[in-house]
Amino acid sequence: MHVFQKFVFFWIFCSKFMSDIIMSITSSLSTRDRSSEGARFEMLSASHSAVVIGSENSTIHIDAVIDPLSSSGQKVSSLLRILWKCSQPSMRLVFNPMSSLVDLPLKNYYRFVTPSMDDFSNTGLTVHGPKAFFANMPLSKTLTMNLDVPESWLVEPVIAVHDLDNILLENLGDTRTLQAVFELEALVLTGHCSEKDHEPPRGLQMILGTKRNPHLVDTLVMANLGYWQMKVSPGVWYLQLAPGRSSDLYILQDGPEMHSTKRITIDYLRGKPVHLGVVKKKGKEHEKLLIPSDDDDSSRKQVGFLYLFGDQESWNSNLLKWASSIIGGNGHTKNGGSTKVDNVSNGRKGKTINIFSIASGHLYERFLKIMILSVLKNTQRPVKFWFIKNYLSPQFKDVIPHMAQEYGFEYELVTYKWPSWLHKQKEKQRIIWAYKILFLDVIFPLSLEKVIFVDADQIVRADMGELYDMNLKGRPLGYTPFCDNNRDMDGFRFWKQGFWKEHLRGRPYHISALYVVDLIKFRETAAGDNLRVFYETLSKDPNSLSNLDQDLPNYAQHTVPIFSLPQEWLWCESWCGNSTKARAKTIDLCNNPMTKEPKLQGARRIVTEWPDLDLEARHFTSKILGEDVSPPVEKVSPVQPQVQTQVAEEDLETKAEL
Repeated sequence: MHVFQKFVFFWIFCSKFMSDIIMSITSSLSTRDRSSEGARFEMLSASHSAVVIGSENSTIHIDAVIDPLSSSGQKVSSLLRILWKCSQPSMRLVFNPMSSLVDLPLKNYYRFVTPSMDDFSNTGLTVHGPKAFFANMPLSKTLTMNLDVPESWLVEPVIAVHDLDNILLENLGDTRTLQAVFELEALVLTGHCSEKDHEPPRGLQMILGTKRNPHLVDTLVMANLGYWQMKVSPGVWYLQLAPGRSSDLYILQDGPEMHSTKRITIDYLRGKPVHLGVVKKKGKEHEKLLIPSDDDDSSRKQVGFLYLFGDQESWNSNLLKWASSIIGGNGHTKNGGSTKVDNVSNGRKGKTINIFSIASGHLYERFLKIMILSVLKNTQRPVKFWFIKNYLSPQFKDVIPHMAQEYGFEYELVTYKWPSWLHKQKEKQRIIWAYKILFLDVIFPLSLEKVIFVDADQIVRADMGELYDMNLKGRPLGYTPFCDNNRDMDGFRFWKQGFWKEHLRGRPYHISALYVVDLIKFRETAAGDNLRVFYETLSKDPNSLSNLDQDLPNYAQHTVPIFSLPQEWLWCESWCGNSTKARAKTIDLCNNPMTKEPKLQGARRIVTEWPDLDLEARHFTSKILGEDVSPPVEKVSPVQPQVQTQVAEEDLETKAEL
């Protein structure tokens, strides 16, 4: 769906003389001949490449030149269809495709959705709601459903029985149809922050809330255009600088006046950017906002955290408010955004381990549940999982609150809308990769100190608390280098030759399936801004960042330094020799470029505990959703032929692999 803004020009006449001058100029312009540079649609031949609709007596006539194989042509044709339905104009549509094509430009089916009079009853209540209908779709092609919505909208599926990332109509039975219902979950408040005669104050922290609860959501200002965003709903909100260094150095400025709080009213679904001005307080003009703490994070004192973020008790209190607010949701609401459990009653003690992951499609959500169980079974410390909400299915969001209650962990669903100024990926797989690395500084609450990313298809065999407490030696990121002891893969180690060998200059190339983020150091050093600058530069070249989530941090490690984790923290059969498997603390089911073995098959063969964890997760899911669990598939050795039932399952599920 697209929203096209109306631009209204107001002419303000300061005097009658000025009004007469403008009217004279306007009259002269209206009677002038059209220049040779103007569009002359009557010159276009309509004999073979045009469609003429309507009567010549229509009061409105539309000439449109369309490239039918372009994305803009898809959208324009949908708008013309709506105009035809509303006002019955006469149209001449001239098709003007590219004269030569190397590849088919369009790889998607598109429908424009807008409310119509048919959607409402006589009482004004919605009956059916706006909808898109696709007919005569290919049965044997794997399709993905995606939405194109206004920049200020956060939309999510609320009803979807089938996997919207892995639609194969021939597998849906005799009906071969599916239905999905989407909901406008929230709005995105965006803006730009500026400081007169200075660069945007990157790293400036802001909080948003109500008069009663001033801290419901928070964010920080990016270097690019001073951009910031927050998740909101319609209503009246109050924006202010976060307690700590931000409010100590700066104050909000509105013209000549200074304010501690800015009132913002959300009464417009299409949204509009908020322009925020700040100025440094008197006597603070020469102080820097971002001051990196001690390079050794093991020596980071509590006072250092307070210096940057303000009073710890206040922040903990605000975090609980944030987690239970209508913005983030809570464990008692449908598909709530967070839940909190009593860690004392379930026997978990110590500092909470924060782990985040992202999954898209039913297969990877299946892997994600197994990863959760493997983490919990290997630690006695409290665990909180952070899931990127954008691509989770309704089924997973229904199951995860019950799973959290049953197994005694906390979770929170977070999201961040892709900024309009940042070069956007077109393929869903690459968008998901980008979410793993591009928004680490802004997608989590500012009070979160550290987080570990764990791939959904990873199995944990050690206490993640050991990794969580590891000293990163002052670096914002900690990754595991690729193994090099499986000599069969030497020909595939691209980082040891050509461009990467020259660029790395002896530094290791790291794998992105598991990494630690010191969020305090990450924000202090503006690592997020630096990564986005590298991304914006490289992503426009189709030959760059082929493995986006992996190539980007490795390319940028000269500027955003990486601490190399001990090798045993990530073992992958494709790159690591079997001699080191026994010491592996996590096992990643990474793709093998030689065998291209499906993940389900590889999981059963490589990880002995995987079938039991899978069966446990599937039984629990079926109990919540009321579905039957198919009998477990027998373990398959590398030399045995594949069982027919397993092959059928692989055919259905591995199509969702990224």
